[in-house]
Amino acid sequence: MTDATQRPASARSRGRRIARGLGATAAALVVAAAGAGAWYYQRLDHNITTFAPEGIASSRPPVATPAPTGGVPVNVLLLGSDTRDDGNSSLGGGDEGVGHSDTAILLHVYADHKHAVGVSIPRDTLVTIPPCRLPDGKWSNPRNNQMFNSAFTVGEFKEGNPACTQNTVEALTGLRIDHTLVVDFKGFAAITSAVGGVDVCVPNDVDSYGIHLSKGRQTVAGQQAVDYVRARHGIGDNSDIGRMLRQQAFMSSLIKKVQSKGFDLTSLLPLADAATKSLTVDPGLGSPYKLAEFAQSLQDIQLSDIQFVTLPWRFQGARVAVVEPDASILWSLLRQDRTLDGRPTDTGAAPAPSTEPSPGVSPSVTATATATSSAGADAALFKAPVTVHNAAKSGGLAGRTALALRGKGYTDITIGANTAARRTTLIEYAPSQRAAAERLAQLYPGAELRSGATDGIVLTLGQDRANADTPDVPDADDTGAGATGGGVTGGGSPGALPSSIPSGIADNTRPADTDLCNDLSFG
Repeated sequence: MTDATQRPASARSRGRRIARGLGATAAALVVAAAGAGAWYYQRLDHNITTFAPEGIASSRPPVATPAPTGGVPVNVLLLGSDTRDDGNSSLGGGDEGVGHSDTAILLHVYADHKHAVGVSIPRDTLVTIPPCRLPDGKWSNPRNNQMFNSAFTVGEFKEGNPACTQNTVEALTGLRIDHTLVVDFKGFAAITSAVGGVDVCVPNDVDSYGIHLSKGRQTVAGQQAVDYVRARHGIGDNSDIGRMLRQQAFMSSLIKKVQSKGFDLTSLLPLADAATKSLTVDPGLGSPYKLAEFAQSLQDIQLSDIQFVTLPWRFQGARVAVVEPDASILWSLLRQDRTLDGRPTDTGAAPAPSTEPSPGVSPSVTATATATSSAGADAALFKAPVTVHNAAKSGGLAGRTALALRGKGYTDITIGANTAARRTTLIEYAPSQRAAAERLAQLYPGAELRSGATDGIVLTLGQDRANADTPDVPDADDTGAGATGGGVTGGGSPGALPSSIPSGIADNTRPADTDLCNDLSFG
């Protein structure tokens, strides 16, 4: 079956294929803004493929309202198709046929356009697929208890059904999807080659299902890059959950690579060509100019202000079930444009945090954050740069701790690499940061304080934190912050985790600036 019933003639004549990229679209801005010329603009324009708007549901979540400062949050659905058609079998192996959306990341760009969260949706998640448009123009019946990635195959369109996947995500989250982009193996390989390769870390040697990777840090492009994000067997428990961790790490590294190249036309024009050749997008992004506007809206987001989180999940036999109420709390936070710890982003000149708690976020968290930010001289201690290392051999501990510290008011957190195991937690500090180190130590009774860090503070989490069922986080009025509400106490996860951040969110969060080799496998 051809895609003639899926796309209008104007879209078909423009097109090649499929797509990806938060970082890659930045190149379109360069082309449009730097005057690359009408010829190059037309070249890029002819590269782009759009999918038909008729497949987008008529009943949708409301359009996001502007923040008080005028910014509007944006939700972008990034899909990776595993189709083997159109030459993709040489990269992915297997037989030709309709692809599934085996990679799905919902990117929420906050209203300040300086922060973002990428939510990975496991391909095997059991969901309800709402009515979707078929090739004959009719609509399918709702399908309950279906694997998420099968929405892309509804109607068996040759190039997939991204509109159906978009409809499914909107029904699942209650968030309006503003843009959808899809990439296949060929497009992904071309983009990674155009940027000169992407730095990754392989947890162990992989020699399985035709994928061959060597353990350690390395730079990959083309076929190797495809293999890295596809690899599932031979790492961890062979599940898709571990693969998503590596995909999140890869996305972080790709964004970092594109940002490091700056806006040099010589290096970015090939990227623009590769990206647009491989893009299948919604009609709202169907031209280089529209892509440029979109890219411009993302260029101020720093790597340290991006979080990745996997939809709260649990295994249900061979499939994945959504964990509630954690998932509903996550979607509610994003609908309210709140960070994962329940706080509003800074959309102006340092406004005071809201005292209104988000659904599922206890008033004590908001009260503590508010008091922390208004505690005079004490507030400056929370601006000290803190690097977190995991020496507890407890997977995900550094990431969970970073999220908890941000919830406590710390603003400059970096995730370091896993280090050699140690029994107790260590806090090292530069002499100028002694007061801030002592303040941090109040969250970790029994931690060793040691002067000697060359810059900022280094928190190395020991096995005493991995085994703590209830982390010792003092009440706000015991730490000098002056809060009037109840204190923040630990939940079921280690590492000073506020109990009001559900474990289904905290345990599945990976900050984008996490070290490449940290927490790459599940199981």
